[in-house]
Amino acid sequence: MSEKFVDRRYYEATKPRSVGERLTVAARERIYRDFIRLMRPSASDTVLDVGASDVVNDAANVLERTYPHADRITAVGLGEAKAFQASFPNVAYQQIRPNAPLPFADKSFDIATSNAVLEHVGSPENQVKFVSELTRVASRVFITVPNRLFPVEHHTGIPLLHYWRGSFALACGALGKRDWLDPANLILMSRGRLTELAPQGRLAQAGHTGLRLGPFSSNLFLAIRP
Repeated sequence: MSEKFVDRRYYEATKPRSVGERLTVAARERIYRDFIRLMRPSASDTVLDVGASDVVNDAANVLERTYPHADRITAVGLGEAKAFQASFPNVAYQQIRPNAPLPFADKSFDIATSNAVLEHVGSPENQVKFVSELTRVASRVFITVPNRLFPVEHHTGIPLLHYWRGSFALACGALGKRDWLDPANLILMSRGRLTELAPQGRLAQAGHTGLRLGPFSSNLFLAIRP
């Protein structure tokens, strides 16, 4: 039986070898550099990647493709990820359930990271729980999300109209993409919204990453330290 890809819908706007895919690759390479700069991982640090994609392409799983100590990475995701495991045999993989506690003890890892997952967990309450879980299992946390101010909405490829709920709803309806209007599928993220999720009592820094366009940069990051 062929593998069912849970994450395929997240790449509908970035077709293989398209301009969109090339821009996504460039953005995620910059995200990776900011991860290294802010988390400062050592060769011995253990890293948890929450939300590894079961789709294997040039834009997905930049950490596993780039990090020089793949055997220190544990990746988790919603799919069986057979293609992922075949592509990254040195990375430990575990399938998890959506919005369930992570199956790891407190401070099991030195670093936890998550790219383009927080906006899909279903509700603001689930977002709080998601960040709390990452800070529970790791001492340092690096979270990135698409920036709602980027001129093109990442999941639909719709330009500019996502700045206003009404115009975005009309565009999604016209293009058969109404599923992305449901907060259960997508919560558009701003820097202010991301900053509000930083836990009390931890050193947190929010900023722009990805394709750098000032406040209109493609992505946002939240870095959390002890």
